[in-house]
Amino acid sequence: MDPIFNPFVPGAGTTPAKLAGRDDLLDKTRITLARVKAGRNAKSFIIVGLRGVGKTVLLNQIYEKAEERGYLGTQIEAHEDKSLPALLIPKIRQLLIRLDRGVKTSSLAKRGLGVLAAFTNAIKITYGDVEIGLSIDPELGSADSGDLEVDLADLFEAVGRAAQERETALLLSIDELQYIKEAEMSALIMAMHRVAQRGLPLILIGGGLPQLVGQAGRSKSYAERLFDYPEIGALNNKDAALAIREPIKEEGADITKKALEDIYSLTKGYPYFLQTWGHYAWNEAEGESITADDVRNATPKVIKNLDESFFRVRFDRLTPTEKQYLFAMASLGPGPHRSGDIARVLKKGVQNVAPFRSALIKKGMIYSPAHGDNAFTVPMFDQYLNRISQEQ
Repeated sequence: MDPIFNPFVPGAGTTPAKLAGRDDLLDKTRITLARVKAGRNAKSFIIVGLRGVGKTVLLNQIYEKAEERGYLGTQIEAHEDKSLPALLIPKIRQLLIRLDRGVKTSSLAKRGLGVLAAFTNAIKITYGDVEIGLSIDPELGSADSGDLEVDLADLFEAVGRAAQERETALLLSIDELQYIKEAEMSALIMAMHRVAQRGLPLILIGGGLPQLVGQAGRSKSYAERLFDYPEIGALNNKDAALAIREPIKEEGADITKKALEDIYSLTKGYPYFLQTWGHYAWNEAEGESITADDVRNATPKVIKNLDESFFRVRFDRLTPTEKQYLFAMASLGPGPHRSGDIARVLKKGVQNVAPFRSALIKKGMIYSPAHGDNAFTVPMFDQYLNRISQEQ
């Protein structure tokens, strides 16, 4: 088939031609956005799931739907090397400037910029990565204590009141939330708690790995009441078939039932893998229908691509000792695995390997689905590790 018309585009956050199996979450989003815009309370929520299940795709979809409803939105991607204030300050500045535009200037947006200037001046003493120029006088006594938990709540309240004055609503979208440090997560939760208490039109919709639920709970005990945590995972057989078959039919081609079954068996329904196998099977096919032979012939190319990109880009970030911990996990199978079992493979005590486990959790490579258990955040990562174990 002509690769120019290939409907499958595997990539980080790339929206698939058919977004299948996520209707319930998108419907929840519709209701949440509508309630906040109407001045009614609605829970913020954080989408959790493994790598490659489409969290970023959904956040992008939600952002677009919010803008269609007249929201002012901002998108942030958290990462290990940047503090929460450094991520938030430039984005909040942009929102406040947008709120201040128009035929009639906004007194509360101007005040918000003053509160932001005060917040920035106070917080940059603690957070060295905060850099921003604000040509406005700070509002003394507002968000300037230097205590992030206190000051961020003051700042969010000022921003929410500016949006309320403009009769609009704000969406704060933060991806990869698991990289936010627990003390900073606590401040973010407290800030959203203040917003909810005041009934202000500001909603947080985020995404992150499964450990985020426990991380938020440890930060603030009321986090589970303040946020919902919808979990997304692999697609079931029916939705996976829709994600593959419909884009193919849209291009005037087809796929056999056996080919669909084989793709589902190989991918276990994980969206990123579905897109990748669909992409290579399309390019392999010579007729007007993708067959099981095409899927079989495409599979070595798929695995090579995944090994060189999706898997390796994560593996190469690790230290030698962290890699050994993961090799030990992989040798036990897909998981989850007890910490003691992994330590026995390494011929070390549990306490001796605990620092490597903690580092891998912080780097988003593994998570703990239950106390003492360990599982990969990347589907099929055990298979990749077993493939390359002889090279190490």
